[in-house]
Amino acid sequence: MQFVYVLPGWEGCYYLVDVGYRNYEGFLAPFRGQRYHLNEWRQYHQPSTPEGYYNMKHALVYNVIERCFGLLKIRWGILRSTSFYLVRVHN
Repeated sequence: MQFVYVLPGWEGCYYLVDVGYRNYEGFLAPFRGQRYHLNEWRQYHQPSTPEGYYNMKHALVYNVIERCFGLLKIRWGILRSTSFYLVRVHN
């Protein structure tokens, strides 16, 4: 794993979100109506549209982030629960 320093609230900060969210300023969601599960691409076909290609790349990055957070939560139990500190305190 390789980590990059992230400062919450920094200009140009984007959140990678799942299909339950919409594409809005600061949120990168996959396109609706397009395949976005990695196992579908590996088994059946490669994306043929720009939206499908974006969804494939989005799913790849999303899975890496989920795996990293899973490993961090295993290692440090404090990350398994909600933080009670304000974002300003974290900075």
